[in-house]
Amino acid sequence: MSPYEKLQSELKSSPRHWLVTGCGGFIGSNLLEQLLKLNQRVTGLDNFSTGYNKNLAEVQSLVTPEQWTRFQFVKGDICDVDACKIACENVDLVLHQAALGSVPASMEYPIRSHQSNVDGFLNILTAARDAKVKRFVYASSSAIYGDDPELPKVEEKIGRPLSPYAAHKWMNEIYAEVYARAYAFESIGLRYFNVFGPRQDPDGAYAAVIPKWLASLIKTEPIYINGDGETSRDFCFINNVVQANLLAATTQQPGAANRAYNVAVGERTTLNQLFGFLNEGLRKRDPNLPDQKPVYREFRAGDVRHSLASVDKAKAFLGYQPTHSTQAGLESALDWYLAHV
Repeated sequence: MSPYEKLQSELKSSPRHWLVTGCGGFIGSNLLEQLLKLNQRVTGLDNFSTGYNKNLAEVQSLVTPEQWTRFQFVKGDICDVDACKIACENVDLVLHQAALGSVPASMEYPIRSHQSNVDGFLNILTAARDAKVKRFVYASSSAIYGDDPELPKVEEKIGRPLSPYAAHKWMNEIYAEVYARAYAFESIGLRYFNVFGPRQDPDGAYAAVIPKWLASLIKTEPIYINGDGETSRDFCFINNVVQANLLAATTQQPGAANRAYNVAVGERTTLNQLFGFLNEGLRKRDPNLPDQKPVYREFRAGDVRHSLASVDKAKAFLGYQPTHSTQAGLESALDWYLAHV
């Protein structure tokens, strides 16, 4: 039995009260779904600036009526101190996902992004401390590695930020570390690497590459690749991210708290390879779709060239064991997008 399988069994027999910020978003709604399926009590906070009611409705359809009664929704903004205080009442564990999670958006709107990603982070961190929450787990990002060229990325070595978003996530980690020293408040940061999966939004100017490309392929719209297509990423399926959050929130491993961990698979995929996987996978499922070719354009400002994670630290301290390779995750994502786009 893996550490995650053991944890799921333990949670069912000993439920906790969790807060998921950004519960209407892609990652937040997947966390909500899994927690409710484990019979946990969950408070969700969202202002629907990037999340959707339809995501909550889909979660409701996937859990039992009894499990859904364990969910309490608070409509509010993490930039509102009072909303953060209300959401943290009587909570044991916080999974903080709410953010404006986009490099391009932060380049275009740095002040607005800072307000959500830094001011909002500090609001919810402080509210959780004041509510005596047992542990605060928060979404960091692989963007924090900036211009450091070394691969694979290891937690102890980061470069200079290349975007406001990267700077915001670095500030989150600094604040979390300060709160650990100044207030003995436990937290764990999770540096996500290109997460994808069901309920990831394909619409909007700042949509992530996989859902945007899948939607365009299904609709036979042009696919644009920034640069020459040899940019590479460590794409991570959402189930792996859910596992990492639950393990981080509950681990009792000595020395595990007050650190940041990579959350990825440890596989490197170029954008050209990714396009091939998606195009071929969709055409296998729907032979009527044409064999499409990408359109190449300029590199995008603020993007790093290559990204590959070492997940050794998460395995050692959290018991993290990715259940889905990039290819296996894409198989699941393709089925969901064909059913929902």
